[in-house]
Amino acid sequence: MSGPPHPHPTHHHHHDHGLKPDADRRHLSAALALITAFMAVEVLIGLLAGSLALISDAAHMLTDALSLVLALAAMRLARSPAGGRWTYGMHRAEIISAQVNGITLLLLGAVLGYESLRRLISPPEVEGGLVLVTALAGIVVNVLAVALLGKANRTSLNVEGAFQHVLNDLWAFGGTAVAGLIVWVTGFTRADAIASLVVVALMAKAGYGLVKEAWKILLEAAPQSLDPDRIGAELADRPGVHEVHDLHIWTITSHYPALSAHVLVDPDRDCHQLRVGLQDHLLLAHGISHVTLQVDHARLHQSEAGEEHCADPHGPVHRTLCRRRPTAPSDSGCA
Repeated sequence: MSGPPHPHPTHHHHHDHGLKPDADRRHLSAALALITAFMAVEVLIGLLAGSLALISDAAHMLTDALSLVLALAAMRLARSPAGGRWTYGMHRAEIISAQVNGITLLLLGAVLGYESLRRLISPPEVEGGLVLVTALAGIVVNVLAVALLGKANRTSLNVEGAFQHVLNDLWAFGGTAVAGLIVWVTGFTRADAIASLVVVALMAKAGYGLVKEAWKILLEAAPQSLDPDRIGAELADRPGVHEVHDLHIWTITSHYPALSAHVLVDPDRDCHQLRVGLQDHLLLAHGISHVTLQVDHARLHQSEAGEEHCADPHGPVHRTLCRRRPTAPSDSGCA
């Protein structure tokens, strides 16, 4: 029998996640000022022109403004240092912001969709020329806002949520301009409601995407780019590794993956040296820098009958290829 086990739980990570918070805040604040000013003007003109498309655009711009305010607040919270019960700080505030942005897009889309269908059946009078001019001005404002947000760090789901709001508004203004031109030239007032329905479809698509991605992070799903089964097999096939279990891969915030696992190594191996090698592999092969590994010697934790080390292991157990063969002893090394 060898000596006592050598657990080595280790946190190995860095804190530079490619974010430029000060620059991002400036870009988001400038976009917010542009959108808020134009939104007030558009509501007034939409009421005067009797255009649902313009009012829909203004309502969408209101959600743009709210999404930017929420994104700015989340960025400030995310900078709070970790401490006390908040062991990861407030990084998840950005994901909650993205989730709220997605939900508001879906809810607003549902309301505008209903009103668009009602106006499609019974179209009111619409001032096409006024709609066209206002929509063209809105395109200019949204192009500037999109350009500002495009300079921010869009790898953040929080910033991406605000960006999608404004980008959808840009497409919406394009549709509204076309509708205004059609109404002005032909008198076909249903074009206004049709343009509003196009806006609704864009809002639903963007909202669903944001909600889906945010839920994956909030429910601790592994990132799409990282396959836990593949990574577990890779770690188990490293020389000296006997078994890998309790493997968890999740995302703390946008593009900030984390991994933890329990690793059993052969009795004659150096736990510390193997742990460092596994961490280096995870960083170089998969870009995972926030890694927590508990490393123990294998034989000391297994009975002669080959019982598992943990009474309640979470997820599949990964072993080296030779140990997966039925004829191979459960605690022997590969030849």
